[in-house]
Amino acid sequence: MESSEKIAMRVSKVSIVVNLILSAGKLLAGIFGRSGAMISDAIHSASDVFSTFIVIVGVRMSAKQSDSHHPYGHERLECVASIILATVLLATGLGIGFGGLRTVLSGHYEMLAVPGLMALAAAVISIGVKEWMYWYTKAAAKKINSGALMADAWHHRSDSLSSIGAFVGIAGSRMGYPVLDAAASMVISVFIAKAAYEIFMDAVNKMVDRACDQETEEEIRRIVFLQEGVLGIDSLMTRLFGAKIYVDMEIAADGSRTLYETHAIAEQVHDAIEERFPEVKHCMVHVNPAKGTKKKE
Repeated sequence: MESSEKIAMRVSKVSIVVNLILSAGKLLAGIFGRSGAMISDAIHSASDVFSTFIVIVGVRMSAKQSDSHHPYGHERLECVASIILATVLLATGLGIGFGGLRTVLSGHYEMLAVPGLMALAAAVISIGVKEWMYWYTKAAAKKINSGALMADAWHHRSDSLSSIGAFVGIAGSRMGYPVLDAAASMVISVFIAKAAYEIFMDAVNKMVDRACDQETEEEIRRIVFLQEGVLGIDSLMTRLFGAKIYVDMEIAADGSRTLYETHAIAEQVHDAIEERFPEVKHCMVHVNPAKGTKKKE
């Protein structure tokens, strides 16, 4: 089975190659098609290459084994990569928005050049390619539960939205409404900023030991009660640690059982949880005597 790191590296390499080709193509189309929007879109695509390098560094560092200085591992470094990506994404969105706002407020629409068909075709191709990259990267991110890779997927989506704005603007310019380019850019910037905020908050939640969602905890409880010898759950605490989950629980068992027997119950619970949830890195199970049970004389 392919490891999480290998999946992330494979997706990142595909992303770099596609973005380099796409950036060069859009830049040429923007220059020869006389489209400022397409040239800006090319720069946006080039920024994705930088973002992907951040993902590679974050994933590689988070995959490092535990050491004496980091006994719990390095998973949170991926969250740091996600925060950097969110910052880049927000800056890109704000740049697009302010650029559009400046054009709208200038009022000199007659000064704007009318783009050629080459720029329009480049926008259509870019939308298709970047949407494909978004879904491709998002699927891999979900598979390995990678926040950094998910952030990179949204960066692809932001580029797709940017290309849609470029398409609307180019088409509008050719129809006699050049201001549509700037107006579309302002709307797109809002969506990009929203994606950046969600990525940022997801990374922060994983860094401050936020608990798992309620559905995950309910599923953990269900798995625990399926194990023979478990009479109750006295305590269940979960926390997100980067892309991993830590579980600490106290279960109740018959107090008249031997230490070996209760240890076997705890081990059975531990193994069942890690089998059901591969993303669980650490599972600590403590056994308490159930109320009403007594120690053997």
